Order: sequence, then structure tokens, then C-alpha cells
Amino acid sequence: MSNLLVNTRDQQFILFEQLGIEKLLAAEAFKDFSKDDFLMILNEAEKMAVNVIAPTLAAGDKEGCAFKNGKVVVPQCFHETWKKYVEGGWMAPGDCAEVGGQGLPQAVTYAIIELIGAANYAFLMYPGLTHGAAGLIKTYGTEEQKKKYMYKMFAGDWAGTMCLTEPGAGSDVGASKATARRLPDGKFLITGTKCFISAGDHDLTPNIIHPVLARIEGDPPGTKGISIFIVPKIKVNDDGTLGESNDVSTGGIEHKMGIKGSATATLNFGEEGKCVGELLGEERSGMKIMFQMMNEARLGTGMQGLELASAAFEHAVQYARERVQGLAVWDGKNPEAKPVTIINHPDIRRKLMWMKAHIEGMRSMCYFVTYCMDRSRIATEEEKATWEGFLDLMTPVVKAYCSDKGLLVCSMAMDVYGGYGYCSEYPVEQYLRDEKIATIYEGTNGIQSLTLVGRSLGQRKGLNAMNLFAEIQKNISNLKGHQDLGKYAAILEDANNACMDLTMFFAQTGKAGDFLLPIVNAYKFMEIFGDVIVGHFLMQGAGIASEKIGAIFAEKEADDIGKKKALESEDREAAFYSGRIASAKFFAAEALTTVKARCESIKMGDKVPLEITDAAFTV
Repeated sequence: MSNLLVNTRDQQFILFEQLGIEKLLAAEAFKDFSKDDFLMILNEAEKMAVNVIAPTLAAGDKEGCAFKNGKVVVPQCFHETWKKYVEGGWMAPGDCAEVGGQGLPQAVTYAIIELIGAANYAFLMYPGLTHGAAGLIKTYGTEEQKKKYMYKMFAGDWAGTMCLTEPGAGSDVGASKATARRLPDGKFLITGTKCFISAGDHDLTPNIIHPVLARIEGDPPGTKGISIFIVPKIKVNDDGTLGESNDVSTGGIEHKMGIKGSATATLNFGEEGKCVGELLGEERSGMKIMFQMMNEARLGTGMQGLELASAAFEHAVQYARERVQGLAVWDGKNPEAKPVTIINHPDIRRKLMWMKAHIEGMRSMCYFVTYCMDRSRIATEEEKATWEGFLDLMTPVVKAYCSDKGLLVCSMAMDVYGGYGYCSEYPVEQYLRDEKIATIYEGTNGIQSLTLVGRSLGQRKGLNAMNLFAEIQKNISNLKGHQDLGKYAAILEDANNACMDLTMFFAQTGKAGDFLLPIVNAYKFMEIFGDVIVGHFLMQGAGIASEKIGAIFAEKEADDIGKKKALESEDREAAFYSGRIASAKFFAAEALTTVKARCESIKMGDKVPLEITDAAFTV
């Protein structure tokens, strides 16, 4: 089904043919599901995305959010959409029945999220942040806090946020100036200002629950001294009804390049000294607790890159198939030649191929990371460490790589449209604007790269990275003798070896005291590492696709190149598998062949960006 949002056939390929999530059904946690159940739920999610949420994309962007009399008003079309979204049970499909969820595997849950986010990411931010905040209370809250806040949040009756960033502190959370003063009843008076708070204020729900990072008076500086508090916009009475205002005021909202339907607010806590918060978890554990939501948000932001790239690509393909312009290059001297659709022009086809390969590779990587959550949940203690190791290692890569490549895909999709793509009558200009923020928030991609190089690679003494390199090598070994894919598997092997060697080189330079070389090249390493991982998943998928299309050829008796090409044009399954093989080949030739050279350039030890004087940047 072509929905101009997400290739659902590719979703199914990754979930069932590549990851084989049916294996999860043997576990107690998922034994009540079947593959048909998953397909039915995904089909309903597609309907929700296409019929309910996608129609709000342009209207929500055009109307945007408004700040009136100290309150935030969201686009009018979001109200009915929120109601239908909540009533449809989409707030927590991967959570337990106790909180209104269905207990779906995370791999299926994030496939649902891809559909919703591709339809309108600005809208998705409201339920997404609510889910994350409710999840913190579910994990770390007391039973009283769960009854008071959590159930209403999972039900969509109330909303939630994530309040970290402060003016002047930016990404340096440890520089927080928000304070918490103890009260006799065990609660705290919260004072401070938080900025860039997504969904910080709005009129979708009567109450918004803010998890707020603040420092209890007398606690040490830096991140170690930070605690986290539940701060409702409106105080909640003992019987669950809403009481008086909790002295949480909105200072204003940002006027942004994109995601205009999502309110990005400045929140002032305790201007009148009456803002009361409840400690969540233990004192001085704020960062540890908030990281649960931050990691969920980082995966979600990587998915944002995938989602908007997917929608931009699907629209670009449709446009390229319909837009008639110019003669085919092979007919340039034919006086009787007629103009063709632009999908026939080589440069357009190359652009579409670049987008297709990256999207399929990113989707495979994102879904694998969510699958790691599922495998960790049902694994033995020994296996659990491996799956969680993959999750820890790859989360910063998903966030940085997918948001960066997603931006490039959106830009390239605009190029397919030419000048029309730059105009608001087509949606690609909005996809590009909406995507840019993904490279910045939830920890800039530079910070994610530093996290990868400075922390993730060394976890468990480098075992997580070595396990991943070993998995990639296993895939290579399975394909090296393949008649069609063997030479591309060899390219992946060269890239994998070069990346592995660079990883060891970083470890050695660190031991030698040269920590600046990995730091100044952290972003370049993240790109290399991401390319190798994406190349691995594309090649793995190509191996599966090769077997499947071989069976189709045998069944249809397509025994020569002419018959095979004809079948690929007529048979949707043959066309899909052929396209999957093409993606792997293209990516290997386009991206993986450059990996070794990029690794060698880093090993040269050049530190010019650090050695140049500040004055030289402007003279």
C-alpha cells in the first residue's frame, strides 16, 4: 500500500523477515500475540496516520501555536486528533495492560510510531513526551504518585513534559540553577526557569505534569547534586480532582523554523514562592532517573530523522513519476522523441537511490535497537548484557546518524522537485524545516558523537563494540561466497575492519594520553560507524531478499535476464526484493568504499581545528 508516508512492505520485511520477531512469541511476555495480530495493529496505525493525523500537517504548521494572555493555544485541528489518538489506544501500545497498554513488543511499537511521526511529527511530540514522563513515574514513583499522576497521563487525560534545559546552561545540565527547598511535609518548593520545553504548555489537556530537574538546597554542584521532582501545572487534590494553580507560569513560546504545531515554551517555576514539587525517586538521582526518558527521547529523535525522511522520499518518488519534463538522455537527438517523466533522468534516479538506500538502512538500524529492548526483556542474565550492550552502544548513533541523514534526505527530496519543492504548495519544504531540529535537541549530534567515543565504545571494556563488529563479520562470512553479493560483502568487510582498527587506534591514543584526537574526530567517527552499521543491515537484508527473489524466479520459471527483468516490473514482491538488493549494492559502492580512506585521514593525527587561533577564523 502506498501511503506517501512509510513503506509498510519494508516495515514488514525488517520485522518479520530480517529480525524475525516471531521468535518473541515463544516468550511468556508475548505468547498471547500472533503475527496476524501485529499486522492488524500496524494496519490500524496506518489508517490513523493517513486518515486522522496526516491531514493536520499543513494546517498545524500554518496556524502554529499562539501565546495569549499567559496561556498557549495549539492548532485547532490538534484537539480532535488528540481525542481520537487517545481513544484509539495509541498512547501506550507497548506498555502493560495495567496502564491501558497492549503489551506489544517495542519493535512493533516503534513501527507504529514511525507511521504517526511521518504523518505529523509536531503532533506526535505531545503524546510522546506525555508517555516518557509517565514512564518515569511508572519506574521510579511511589504507589501514591502513580495513582495521583501516572494513570491519567497514560490515559491521555493529562499531559507531560521533560524539563532540563535552563537559560545560559544549554546542554550543560550540571549548571542548573533551579532549586528545591524542603517543606515540613516532605515536599519541596521549586524555584527556577526552564527553557526550550517541548509541549511545555498547551490547551490539549487540563493539567500538565512536569518532571523538573533541580538542586535541593545544600546539595553539591554539578550533575551529582541534581534531583528530579514531579511538578504539576495545577495542584491535584487528595481525591484526584484539580485544585489551584501550582505557580507554574509560561513566559512565552519560541517562534521556530519548524515543528510549529509543537509549543516550545519557557516555564517559570515559583515566581510567587508557591510552586510545590514531589521528589521522584531518591535525592541526587535526578540525572540517572531522567536518562530513562532522555534515552527514549534520543531514540525517538533518531526515529524523527527516519520518519520525515521516509515521508519526503515517498512524496518525491510520486512527484518524479508524474512530473513530465525533458527528453530522455538517450533520445536527445531523436526529433520525434517526447518528454518523459523525470524519474527517467539519471541524476534523479541517483538521488532517489541514495534516499532509498539510506532510509531502508536507517529503518533496519532503528528497528534492531528496539528489538534489542525486547530481547533484553526476555533474555537470560548472560544474554541480557549482550542485548543491552547493543542498545547502549547504538542509541547515540541512531540519534545522531539518523537525524543527520534524515535532514540530507529531506533536502535531496526537495531537489527532486526543483523550485517547486522550495514552495509551500508541496510538503517537502515543511519536512525539511521540521527535521532540522532533530540534529540539535535531545543532545546535539556533536554531543552524541562525544558520548559514543568517550563512553559507549569503552563500556564493558569494549565488549559491546567487539560484539557488534563480530555480528557484522558473521554476516559478511555468510555472504562472501554469494555469486551476486560476494564482492559487495568484501567491501563491507574492508569497511568493518577499518572501523574496528580505528576503534582500537582511539583506545591506544587514549592510553598514550592523547585524548584530544578522538574528541576532535568524534563526529567523523560517528558517521563512519553509522555507515558500517547501516551497510551491515542493508547487506544482511540483501542476502534474505536474494533468497526470496530466487524462489519467485524459480516458481515463475524466469530463467533468463529478460524474463527476470519483466517479472520485476510486473510482480510487486519481485520488485521489492530486487529493490532491496539494489539498495545494498548502491550503499556499498557509494558509502562503504570511502570508509577506509576516512579512517586513515583520522589516523593522520591532524588537529588543525584545535590549533588554529580564534582570530584566524575571522581575519
